[in-house]
Amino acid sequence: MAREVTQSMSTGLKHFGLAPLFDPTEGDTVCEPLKGEPGYWAGACSVLYEDDPGRFLLYYRLRQPRPIRGGECRIAVSEHGISFTDIWSATQHDLGTGSMEKACLLRGLDGVYRLYLSLVDPETNRWRTDVLEAARPDEFSPRDRRAVFTPDEVGVEGVKDPVVCVVGGEYHMLLSYAPKPRAVTLREAEAMHATGDVYNTGLTKSATALAVSTDGVRFEWVGDVFSPPDEGWDSYCRRISSVLWTPPVFSCFYDGSASVEENYEERAGLAYSLDLRSFTSVTPHGPIITSPYGRGSVRYIDGVRVEDDFHLYYEFSRPDGSHELRHSRVAV
Repeated sequence: MAREVTQSMSTGLKHFGLAPLFDPTEGDTVCEPLKGEPGYWAGACSVLYEDDPGRFLLYYRLRQPRPIRGGECRIAVSEHGISFTDIWSATQHDLGTGSMEKACLLRGLDGVYRLYLSLVDPETNRWRTDVLEAARPDEFSPRDRRAVFTPDEVGVEGVKDPVVCVVGGEYHMLLSYAPKPRAVTLREAEAMHATGDVYNTGLTKSATALAVSTDGVRFEWVGDVFSPPDEGWDSYCRRISSVLWTPPVFSCFYDGSASVEENYEERAGLAYSLDLRSFTSVTPHGPIITSPYGRGSVRYIDGVRVEDDFHLYYEFSRPDGSHELRHSRVAV
């Protein structure tokens, strides 16, 4: 097992709301990629813990190099949070898409399980976000997915990678969105969605927006809450991947990159928020968690607190260029 890290809060020293930091090299491997080669990834995860019946639920995605890309997504269950058993899966063919990426698994206030899933719309070749509902986490039907947001609906070029939590009875959804460029040539406009991934063109950036809902199904678009700065290590991408309650603030890991050349190999930054509508980066000069291998990618961190421990799951770059899904535990 990975070494247990302690990240304590000291009120005597006036240290409040500290995020659960960890050494990713000491994490446990939860899922390996299909092959140990560049372009093969296991990750883009989302995790829940249910006190009753006492289990971890984990969404993750398996990717292969083009032309397959995000070919399969799965939900798995575990008693202790490290060794998981798959209980549900869907392929890109089941979902009618060229690729799927991060999703967010949530059990709503009404007891319904919802999977908020990002996938490429086959008609427009743009990233969109849909929702699937089920009474059990192994009963999601890809045929019954419904749109939450399409890019045209909210005036952007792509919307994906949802992170959803409930605060005070209101559902908050944070999404990666691609703003419309101010000016593009005709050739650039044609190229923007030709590959089915506007984020990999360099013609726009990856920022984070907020949407809210009272029922977990119908969301109202609020707009931008965390954009890349003009310069710096995260000036191309600021994509929030997790929301952790560390009183008196929310601690949020985010994926950052400086340019399109680092797309798919983002590294982890850290921000905090008082209300999930305004975020402050505490890593403006460089990432806070990286891998020693490849381009240093540690991305899509998500986590839950269970009793006195945070369980963190993340996509980790390996020496062979692939990404695996790992777990670290941090004592509060």
